[in-house]
Amino acid sequence: MIDTFHDNNVVASLVPAVQTATLKGSTVDTQGFGSALMVVNTGAIDTAGTYGIAIQESDTTTDGDFANVAATDLLGALPTALAASTVYRQGYIGKKRYLRAVITKASGTSIAAGAVFVLGHAALAPVGA
Repeated sequence: MIDTFHDNNVVASLVPAVQTATLKGSTVDTQGFGSALMVVNTGAIDTAGTYGIAIQESDTTTDGDFANVAATDLLGALPTALAASTVYRQGYIGKKRYLRAVITKASGTSIAAGAVFVLGHAALAPVGA
């Protein structure tokens, strides 16, 4: 096996919880890393709800500066509607410093979900534990 522990960092954007509304995740600073991968983990969906998730990017940490990432800067596709008890991943190849996950409620009561970013290709390794 190759060691990836010392070359990657994992940062939560949406802490796993029951989400009942559209929610903007915490900002993730990618400075010092050359790649980012969003990993989404879902649990139960109550009342046949429809929820989507997307990566947003920005040059600043100002909420209003974030925008959905263009398809040309994403690797892999996410479904329009998340399924219960499923794991998804999507890569980011854009140039913005700050990222966040945004879960969007279209219908239903709630979804159990969380999202983390795996930051790789560290400029300085080993990455702290």
